Amino acid sequence: MSTDYQKAREDLGRRLRELRVESPLGSLTGTELAERLGWPQSKVSKLENGRQTPTSGDLRAWAEATGHAGAFAELHGRLKGFESHIRSWRRQLAAGHRPVQDTWKTLVDDSSTLHKWASFAVDGMLQTADYARHIFEHYAALHCSPRDTEDAVRARMRRQEWLYQPGNQLNVLIWEGALRARVAPAPVLAAQLDRLSGVVGMDTVCLGIVPQDAELALPPGNSFRVIDQRLVVVEDWHAELWIDDADSVATYRRVWETFHASAVFGAEAQHVITQVRRGIERGSA
Repeated sequence: MSTDYQKAREDLGRRLRELRVESPLGSLTGTELAERLGWPQSKVSKLENGRQTPTSGDLRAWAEATGHAGAFAELHGRLKGFESHIRSWRRQLAAGHRPVQDTWKTLVDDSSTLHKWASFAVDGMLQTADYARHIFEHYAALHCSPRDTEDAVRARMRRQEWLYQPGNQLNVLIWEGALRARVAPAPVLAAQLDRLSGVVGMDTVCLGIVPQDAELALPPGNSFRVIDQRLVVVEDWHAELWIDDADSVATYRRVWETFHASAVFGAEAQHVITQVRRGIERGSA
């Protein structure tokens, strides 16, 4: 997965390796450093190769064990940058929507549990091809990005293969206003709502609808995903915000649980979807 976020983590890993090899105490092997720290050798390897995000305590211990105690401030500064890593849409969409979808597929394929709050549109994992097509067209117009709509739609549909893998779980909450948003023609919206009704009760999907008249402990706010309790991706107009520090991830999980308390599921969710569909049919008559 090639992203700004991952590149920053790999850069930090290379810096950690430099400190180990250039130790004033004498160059240390990964195994020697692991023994000195009381860590498994695999942890040293993962940190140096950008496959694991270190804690502040990890960085302090590494700096001291390699004889570079003064490097901690630099390392900690790099770590703080991970807490709110901005991935601008302008940069991501420079080659169109297809590469973005491919990146997301890689990220999702490496995960088993997703929690999504969808406040403005149906989640991409549950979109029909026609609905996705209109969403991509709207965003391409907004960002003046290359129109690779059909390739992007196919890539998004391939992402949905994840739903049919045993052991995976999508927990998605959708604000009723997102269902009512006229972002596509009425027949496309009706088909999209039929798709949502069809996933109610699916083994790998827990779908909740937050009715517009439900009591809310928080305003709807931006859409976001929590991926395996390790990463949050927040969607905004100009960028995605990738957040992986434990405290912030926990905050977003609390937000998700708050909306979960206001959601309806099963037959009640299908009732809300049906009511929205009838309203769309009346409006297009």
